[in-house]
Amino acid sequence: MLRTSRLPSSPSPEADAVLPTEHGEFRIRAFRDPMDGKEHCILYVGDLAKGTPLVRIHSECLTGDAFGSLRCDCGPQLHASMKAVQDAGHGGIVYMRQEGRGIGLFAKMQAYALQDTGLDTLDANLALGLPGDARRYDYAAEMLYAMGVNRVELVTNNPDKRQQLLDHGIEVVNRVPIIVGQCAQNQAYLSTKAARMGHLLPI
Repeated sequence: MLRTSRLPSSPSPEADAVLPTEHGEFRIRAFRDPMDGKEHCILYVGDLAKGTPLVRIHSECLTGDAFGSLRCDCGPQLHASMKAVQDAGHGGIVYMRQEGRGIGLFAKMQAYALQDTGLDTLDANLALGLPGDARRYDYAAEMLYAMGVNRVELVTNNPDKRQQLLDHGIEVVNRVPIIVGQCAQNQAYLSTKAARMGHLLPI
């Protein structure tokens, strides 16, 4: 598929800085999508333009990433990916502001309330008249292109994420499974992802 980039050829220097973390030192580069104004970033180690970097595309999950929610596996996936990139010494995490599978925080809380009554994560979204998964990865591909990346080893259990990257010109040479964060509180959530949304999980 042909790609029409909306990104400048070289983002301004002030949008790229050192970020020390408990997992090691990264650089972080921020991007703003001119189509909707959302700000995203890439957390990275090494020169991503060289070789085939290990890459995780991670959608924002305030409850899991920041608050340690056990309703999902998002926080453990993020931190395991940060560690994996540091261990590899070459790679990045594309952090996309797509809260609640793209429906936003308010609607995600509404969906949580419906899940508390017995609906699974997919049916809760549908009951609100929203998509089961509204996330898009075209801008993630453009961010990677801006970093000089056109082929990756992709850390994911989600075949749709892999396919969308391929559709937007990023070669996925290998899929790296990420099985972390399973617990009693998120078994139904993970089972729904596997059985109804096609995620490759050992459920």
